[in-house]
Amino acid sequence: MGLFSRLWRRPRPDEPGRGTDGGGSRRATVAHLSAFAREKVGVEAYVEPAVTDTPPSILLVATTGEWTRRAAPDERSAWKVAESLGVPVYNVQFTGYPQRYRDWNSRARGRRLTTED
Repeated sequence: MGLFSRLWRRPRPDEPGRGTDGGGSRRATVAHLSAFAREKVGVEAYVEPAVTDTPPSILLVATTGEWTRRAAPDERSAWKVAESLGVPVYNVQFTGYPQRYRDWNSRARGRRLTTED
């Protein structure tokens, strides 16, 4: 069985590469995460546990705070993928989210508010 052998939840329109189409979505997800890690500086991975309505996921955060997140079938698979990217990997339950991630989100929220006025 492959690293992402379980079915993923249904894709949301704003998240390409997720879904239940078998190996294609798994490959697309790993390719997306690999490209992000390769193209950005200082990328770190944070494994997020499953919560009530959300599966486990991998959050990649660059030095700038820019980030990307993808679902995983389970935490173990998330760790394996994150380790395969060659970036530091953390359990978000123990480390929390990095400040640069929170700052990026705050700035993005501010940009949306000023452009919607």
